[in-house]
Amino acid sequence: MFYIIKEIIATINHMRKRVTIQNIADELGISRNTVSKAINSTGSISDETRDKIFQKAAEIGYNQYSMLSPIQENITSTTVNNKEIALLTHSLIGNSHFCSSLINTFEKKISKQGYRLSIYTIGDSEIDSLLFPANFSYDNTDGIICIELFSQVYSEFLCTQGIPTLFVDTAVNISDLNLASDILYMENHGSVYIMLKEIIEKGYSNISFVGDRFKCNSFYERWKGYCDVLNDYNITVNPSNCILDNGSYPYMDSKWLSKRISSLPKLPEVFFCANDFLAISTLKALRKLNYSVPKDILLCGFDNSIESQIIEPSLSTVNIPSFSMGYIAADLIISRIEFPDMSYRTTYVKTNVLLRESTKH
Repeated sequence: MFYIIKEIIATINHMRKRVTIQNIADELGISRNTVSKAINSTGSISDETRDKIFQKAAEIGYNQYSMLSPIQENITSTTVNNKEIALLTHSLIGNSHFCSSLINTFEKKISKQGYRLSIYTIGDSEIDSLLFPANFSYDNTDGIICIELFSQVYSEFLCTQGIPTLFVDTAVNISDLNLASDILYMENHGSVYIMLKEIIEKGYSNISFVGDRFKCNSFYERWKGYCDVLNDYNITVNPSNCILDNGSYPYMDSKWLSKRISSLPKLPEVFFCANDFLAISTLKALRKLNYSVPKDILLCGFDNSIESQIIEPSLSTVNIPSFSMGYIAADLIISRIEFPDMSYRTTYVKTNVLLRESTKH
């Protein structure tokens, strides 16, 4: 009898300390997405990696794969609620992406409320066909959070499925979208305005925007902040002296980006890039052209990625409070699940400008 009581106490203590996908990823030194693929049977990973993930999950007590005794299985099945929130994304979210920290705190907070996070990567075929992933469990999904999912049609499709949904950022033209959902944004316009105002007041006027302004609503708001500060200082907005090509992939090619910079009518004094990834790509392209930052050209981005802090020169950027956004996102989706008839909310989280070496000349 004493042994059974001891087993029950150990099980209850184990359940209080919920193990997350991020814990497994940290233990193995791999990405959260890789762990999610193994656990949710999505994507393609090697059998060796999958086995290591399952082994580690069982070892540290992840609730799906922990090795329970018969009495523990009985306790778990009667006391643990199989509530689930699905994260849908069209892009792999690496550790340097600002949403990585958001997901970490989001998962921690929902787990305390008894929810498990499942991650699904939505492919082009699902978006084109307006379908959930093949392994998506509609009946077991209490809520959906969408990150890096910018298809207007697919977003509207999700909002007709009767599942409480939260979007972190959206497609452009939000006024034209029919989204029966809550939306969470970082503040974009004001921080871009403040950053460029500081630079303009130092005497710079030839400022170029880099990035697809129509990629998502946040990029468009950053573009609007860029346009508004230039207009307020009587500086002409000249799209032909910006790099506004569609998509993300061209910008990964520093050779392509070097050619685009060289093709501009006039070499800008300053490049404002829609995020840090674009800024770092621009830095590489400028080096190929033998330009120095900040000696020859000033450069700034947005996101405050880890890379922005360690590159030389360190990158002026805008900090997104991603940890806080994770907690706010959890509050939004859980309250929507509990009170589905409340009015839909659009929430902005304040950001702040970080001026570093790349804009000091």
